[in-house]
Amino acid sequence: MECIYEKNLKECTCTYTACEKRGKCCLCVSYHRKRNEIPGCFFSPQAEKTYDRSIKNFIATNR
Repeated sequence: MECIYEKNLKECTCTYTACEKRGKCCLCVSYHRKRNEIPGCFFSPQAEKTYDRSIKNFIATNR
């Protein structure tokens, strides 16, 4: 599967714009998975802005 970086970047909802993985979904998912986290794009806009990518925070903000 080919990564379409420009399209991904336009649609990326992560507000951490300094991240080198922004728009590179495969790298982002891999990075957060290794840290037992969830990428920001899975969170609501309000929860994403906290930069708390923990599974615990994801569950708490999606009840």
